[in-house]
Amino acid sequence: MLIQKFTTLFKDVTRQGTKIPKEEYLTHGKNIIIDQGQDIIAGYTNCEDGIFKKIPAIVFGDHTRIIKYVDTPFFLGADGVKVLKCTDKNANYRYLYYALKNAHIPNTGYNRHFKWLKEITINYPDKNRQNDIVNILDKLEYIIKMKSQELDKFDELIKARFVEMFGDPEIKNKDKSLKKLCDICLVNPDKRKDPRLTNNDLEVSFVPMSAVSENGDIDTTNIKLYSEVRKGFTYFSSNDVLFAKITPCMENGKGAIAQNLKNDIGFGSTEFHVLRPLENLSNPYWLYVLTTFDSFRKVAEINMTGSAGQKRVPVKFLENYKVNIPPLSLQNEFANFVQQVDKSKFENIVYLNKTLSSKILSQLGDAIRD
Repeated sequence: MLIQKFTTLFKDVTRQGTKIPKEEYLTHGKNIIIDQGQDIIAGYTNCEDGIFKKIPAIVFGDHTRIIKYVDTPFFLGADGVKVLKCTDKNANYRYLYYALKNAHIPNTGYNRHFKWLKEITINYPDKNRQNDIVNILDKLEYIIKMKSQELDKFDELIKARFVEMFGDPEIKNKDKSLKKLCDICLVNPDKRKDPRLTNNDLEVSFVPMSAVSENGDIDTTNIKLYSEVRKGFTYFSSNDVLFAKITPCMENGKGAIAQNLKNDIGFGSTEFHVLRPLENLSNPYWLYVLTTFDSFRKVAEINMTGSAGQKRVPVKFLENYKVNIPPLSLQNEFANFVQQVDKSKFENIVYLNKTLSSKILSQLGDAIRD
């Protein structure tokens, strides 16, 4: 099997594409917009001039490391997108897509990763072998897609229950009972007020941005000493709500309830805001789900400050955001419901990871790494 360097097999043709500003995205339109976010399509436009027609192509998220296969003419979203074409005119782009998805690209946080991608090598078998591999992986990816859609239904169920119990957070009224979030939670609590943080050798969970997903999952298994993270990282504790403040992480929905922390303490990316529910006033499950609604994040996006590609949600937005605060008893009832749904969701995720994902990894291992 032929081994090819990335720089030999691919060329960066990003300059041949045309970028559409985020504020000009449409929900429907003639042509699609591709960015570095989790969703395949970021938005639509009715523009015609400058559309990228040299399809199929591979799109790489320079910040997110997300790989996309695109076979429809498209425009580019915000900064951070790389468009790749193969130097082999007869290339099977589906094979290249799977090969790049399987490549090890180190996660260095909210930085650019294209320099790492350019250092990889790819096994490049003959066309018949590529076609065989693609046929297998396409079928497995379809199964995973269907399974993932089932998991999305759990999140929809939680939001539907939220609306049923508390109303749609998008519908604001003039009721004087509206309260600011800072009335029911601490925003970015001060670690200096935590009496536990007196021992530099205390073990704590370290949570970079990559350890938090768009569906609320959080990996807290990375353990560090307090002395290693006390400066330059964001402090939080168990049951605090993490909210990604930087684009595109905020738009993509990164956030979670901090749980299973070493010694109940965590430190992580400075690109997180932290919401700490105040006792007898708010529940972390109610607070977290509130921040996942599109309506909440759209308002947050409008209030972002900073330069293009580096915009952030200011702390004042979270502190001053007004909402109807339900009684704590109802918040707790909602939390019990969420925990039951999460249990069912976890069981499905275990199935997905242990069966379908293992089959795909097996195919990639046998076919692309051999």
